[in-house]
Amino acid sequence: EKYLFLKSQAFFSNGNAKDSDITTALETLEQLKSIQLSSGVTKHSSDALELKTEITKNLLSRASKAYEAKEFKSAAAKFNEVYRLSPSDTIYLYFAASSAVQGMDYKQSLEYYNELKDIGYDGSQMEYFAVNKELGIEEPFGDKGLRDAAVLSGKFEKPRSSKSESKRAEIVKNIALIYVSNNENDKAIAAMKDARDENPEDVGLILSEANVHLKMGNKEKFRSLIEEATKRDPNNAELQFNLGVLAAEANDVENARKYYNKAIALDPNYGDAQLNMAVLILEGEAAIIEEMNGLGTSAADDKRYDELRDKRSGLYAEAVPYLKRVLEINPKNIDAARTLMNMYSALGETDKYKEMQALVSELEAGN
Repeated sequence: EKYLFLKSQAFFSNGNAKDSDITTALETLEQLKSIQLSSGVTKHSSDALELKTEITKNLLSRASKAYEAKEFKSAAAKFNEVYRLSPSDTIYLYFAASSAVQGMDYKQSLEYYNELKDIGYDGSQMEYFAVNKELGIEEPFGDKGLRDAAVLSGKFEKPRSSKSESKRAEIVKNIALIYVSNNENDKAIAAMKDARDENPEDVGLILSEANVHLKMGNKEKFRSLIEEATKRDPNNAELQFNLGVLAAEANDVENARKYYNKAIALDPNYGDAQLNMAVLILEGEAAIIEEMNGLGTSAADDKRYDELRDKRSGLYAEAVPYLKRVLEINPKNIDAARTLMNMYSALGETDKYKEMQALVSELEAGN
């Protein structure tokens, strides 16, 4: 027993060991545990437990460093090993799965995700917050005790607790998407069905299933699921935006406008919705220009030309506020700046044209 403990301790080398020696140290501790169980000799059990704790901490540190260095496969293996050493800490298996996905090791990530699904991993947890009186901002705390102590000190106020979102929808979605990437569509749909059957009201799972069908090219099923999610969560700007995109792709301009406007009303800072609305408005420009270019020089043609020019100006005037809002949200959106520059030129608004021209030049230089 003593020999095995010292061997494990030596291979760990106070945390300075290479990865393969860490593995040997852990294997040796398992041998020690087996001998203790069979012999009843437990003289070094507390020392072994302490050593195992130190090795676990060391592995966790190595896993985090590997992830930060974007060595995702190595991070996944280490997070998985930490989980095996401490099975109650299921979050490390989740980290292993996420790291494997980042490292594009989909076979391994699928094994981890399926294990998470089988053990019913949820991932949601209580989070604790309070407002820093001096800074006027809300800060998170590691646990309720720390938060309450900070409030009692008088330096914090307005304590608040909330439960973080469940990661179950993300896990099932990733399982399904991996199956889709492997051309195992039946398994993907089955994975989503199992999850939906368990939690039929979960909007996150509805969206996950919708994304899987979109990945598979089933746009009609994607649409029906987005509509279902929208009924359950009518104030979700992203859902309204997605319905707008689908309507625009189907040349249903009226409904596309309705959905984009709803998304903007729900979230005025939704830049993509603002931009898509402008694009939708300007789609009418191509037909106008084509007709203008096909006109002759008769008096009737001149009159029609003026009518079409005014119509195009009307489109520009309608689109301008949306593009200006895009630039307010993201001042570095060079496409919005270029479009505004060209529109101001066509409208004869020289000062605004020069302003956009300068912005475009600045953004191009920055790129």
